[in-house]
Amino acid sequence: MRNKRPRLWAVWLVLAAVAALCFPFLPDDTPPTKVYVNTIGVSSVLMAFLGVLRNRPEHRGPWLLFASGMALMVSGDITYDITELRLGEYPYPSWADALYLCAYPFLLVPGMIRLSRGNRDRDRGGLIDAAVVSTGIGLIYWVFVVGPTLADNGTPVLDRFVTIGYPLCDVLLTAAVARMFTRPENRTPSLRLLGLGSCIMLTGDLFYTTASSTAEYTGGFVDSGFLMAYICWGASALHPSMRQRPQTDLDPHRVGGRRLTVLAACTLLAPGLLFLQGVRNPAEIAWAGIGTGAMVLFLLVVARTWGFVKQVQRQAGRLEDLAMHDELTGLANRRGFERQLTTALAAGSPHVLLLDLNGFKAVNDRFGHAVGDELLVVIAHRIAGTLPPDAMVARMGGDEFAVLLPAGSQDRCDELADRLHTTIRFPVHAGGQDLLVGASIGITGSDDRCVDQDEMLRRADVAMYAAKAAGGRRHRWYASELDSQAGEEARLGADLRTALSTGQFHLVYQPIVALPAGDVVGVESLVRWRHPDRGPVSPADFIPVAERNGLIIELGQWILRTACEQYRTWQSRGVAPAHVGVNVSARQLAEPGFVDSVAAVLAETGMSPHDLVVEITETTVFGGGVAVRAVQELHELGIAIALDDFGTGHSSLGVLQAVPVKILKVDKSFIDNVTVSDRHAVIASSLIQLTGGLGLIAIAEGVETAEQAEALHRLGYRRAQGYHFGRPVADPFAPRSDVAAQVAYRG
Repeated sequence: MRNKRPRLWAVWLVLAAVAALCFPFLPDDTPPTKVYVNTIGVSSVLMAFLGVLRNRPEHRGPWLLFASGMALMVSGDITYDITELRLGEYPYPSWADALYLCAYPFLLVPGMIRLSRGNRDRDRGGLIDAAVVSTGIGLIYWVFVVGPTLADNGTPVLDRFVTIGYPLCDVLLTAAVARMFTRPENRTPSLRLLGLGSCIMLTGDLFYTTASSTAEYTGGFVDSGFLMAYICWGASALHPSMRQRPQTDLDPHRVGGRRLTVLAACTLLAPGLLFLQGVRNPAEIAWAGIGTGAMVLFLLVVARTWGFVKQVQRQAGRLEDLAMHDELTGLANRRGFERQLTTALAAGSPHVLLLDLNGFKAVNDRFGHAVGDELLVVIAHRIAGTLPPDAMVARMGGDEFAVLLPAGSQDRCDELADRLHTTIRFPVHAGGQDLLVGASIGITGSDDRCVDQDEMLRRADVAMYAAKAAGGRRHRWYASELDSQAGEEARLGADLRTALSTGQFHLVYQPIVALPAGDVVGVESLVRWRHPDRGPVSPADFIPVAERNGLIIELGQWILRTACEQYRTWQSRGVAPAHVGVNVSARQLAEPGFVDSVAAVLAETGMSPHDLVVEITETTVFGGGVAVRAVQELHELGIAIALDDFGTGHSSLGVLQAVPVKILKVDKSFIDNVTVSDRHAVIASSLIQLTGGLGLIAIAEGVETAEQAEALHRLGYRRAQGYHFGRPVADPFAPRSDVAAQVAYRG
């Protein structure tokens, strides 16, 4: 019984529709034909009430009122036929017309309007669209029915009132139907059937009213259309989806091509009717009606356009706000801080205080990134609550914060730094623990030699690292001698920010080949830094610094975007390998919103997730928690995960159980002596057997000789990477002469 109930609406719809379509072929105006027609109408009403009783909707009242409107409409049909059979003609107006006109309020207000309305706030754009459609239909009625009826002084007033009443009800029906179809949440089968029946009824009314005014109406398929409207309404009440209100989680501002087509057609009705009447009889052009309709349509279109403009402005404001604020703390981010600093430099002599938390890494390592994030939020609120009204604070990345004082003296900066030290040193309750952290603060002010935001931040960086080197208990002001006295890490940390802003970084790509042929099947992207004074700086030197000061977040985002853009360029040239690999650090995986940022880069560059490989190390996910969840989310996006330097971490086999790895990159230390040491050959062989048993892909790293490549192939390796196959270059798929030049440039 339960399986049959949902099918009742379909059985009714098919059988009743066949009966309705047979009506035009029956003898005209005979008692059996009229009984046949009214039986279909009465059964539709009964099905509507049956659907309400059977499905027990949560909004039962509107459904009962709508079914009552159907009953009034069918009662009008029966009254019409009985009157015609008794008198031999149809008087106009009659009680049937009263029943028809009384049915419309039940169908419209409690019916279609309330049934199709969810819990969403009023959608003004949809209301304007419905007004445009109803105005266009109303203009047609005015030109062909209402205007001529009002001008016919020989017709009794009651007759003219009833004649005008039908077009008015149809215009209201048009508005209700248009509003129903402009609601994005109206996607249930029940509401679709309700809307379909209303459209059929509206079409029949439009044809009936205009044809009757010219004495050309003969019934037939038009009456069959009225029956189809009843049938659809009955089926909509029978369908189980009528039990609940429409969903309200869809975008109300989306405007599709079909809606634009309908709106465009309605706005063109005024000039179209003007042209039509001008061709038929220029002397009878309804100037007042067409002019008023055109004006109303114009104002509605202006209102709709203004709504679009306001919507775009609101969305642009929200996007800008998101782009300028840190997702975790709600503070301004580095981009927002730099914008404010640029404005402050143009207006006066601002000061910058750069804060780096002491002991934060230990909190992350011991309690996990979730507790670390909770601590950062608390510290961010404390800093913001300590600042004077004219100052602003931003999270620059990781555990680094910056404070901007648009104006102030050295004493004011010293006082603020002391207050910040005090408020940060108070215990922070996070993760069920009372945690203690401190801060190293570097301060700098603008002068004649420092009018650039990058230079100010660099100086604050240098001063902050000097404060950290001194124990991190006090703050330090920038002085020129710090540039020469600061340690290597301090200078690198300060220069890294400038390098990011001035484009000193570039990517190179090392091929990954298939053994034994050596065909390129992928590439690994590697970042390189050419310092304007120092020359090439090794990643082994600057990557750890970027990890500690948080700049790895922004650097990693740049690497990902650049690698994806380069891959798309290779695709356009038809030389792209199967995938491109990008290295991701533990700091990046722990950053809130990291997976969303990866998805955004893929969407912006048009790159498929299946073409990207994210390379992580075992130590990256050793602590579990946020990092492992981020890796799993990347895997769910369709991005392949490669475990780099496999075999050198804390617990390789444990990582394979926790992380959805697809590729294992066997560390170079197992490859170096594979041709001369049985011990290393045994390890390399065991690793390839392990990957084969787990269904993973093994890539041998650091292959430098042909002998190593041959030995690895004999052991079962089918992927390899190393100088023997190609050094990292900017474009490994350029002509050979260009590649040679790139290698020479790389040095």
